[in-house]
Amino acid sequence: MNKKMFSSVLAVSVLSLSLGGQLFAAGAGFGDLSGVTGQEKIQALQNDGLVKGVSATAFHPQQVLTNAQGVQLIAGGLQLSLAAITFEAGKVPTAHDLFPAAKNDAWYAEAFVNAYYNGVELPATIDPSATMTKEAYVHYLMQAVEKAGNLPLINIKPRDIADEADLTAEYQGSIQRALTRGIVQLDADGEFHPKSEITRAEAAVMLYDAVAFLKKEM
Repeated sequence: MNKKMFSSVLAVSVLSLSLGGQLFAAGAGFGDLSGVTGQEKIQALQNDGLVKGVSATAFHPQQVLTNAQGVQLIAGGLQLSLAAITFEAGKVPTAHDLFPAAKNDAWYAEAFVNAYYNGVELPATIDPSATMTKEAYVHYLMQAVEKAGNLPLINIKPRDIADEADLTAEYQGSIQRALTRGIVQLDADGEFHPKSEITRAEAAVMLYDAVAFLKKEM
């Protein structure tokens, strides 16, 4: 998807962002966001039809994100699809073909296939039901953002990260680019907390900031 196409999608589409399981659109706003960091951003996503809750009025912002929920959030939010991809004999590999632990009839199956063929480097051994770490989510999100926006490679001055020793080496580049592009931030102590489990609220806020970044780039 090139920049023009993505911009059009953002302008005219009602995106379907499922954070997992049976989810419901909310009409009057989520009632459990009071005091949550990024409350306004989460509510803005809901108002734009970009995010859904676990019920009509509940988002469960502090609930930990699973791999399945995280991949669905990214693939749906950035409209990753197979539209520009051609397969031999027209046969599209299934989620289970690509990720043995995934089920083809699961709600997340299409998202896993779309993410894989749009440059999101999910490990073949990924367990959809396992929880997702902050560093993994940022790594996958940045790969999707850069693909969706057709972003050029950039030279950046690496930020000092106080707990850099805790980062998974293959995720470092994505995290540095996310920091440079303002999609994620360090805490007051300059730490990233890469191995912490990411919550639904944190994931939604990062998605908001990623979409906002892409809009500015268009």
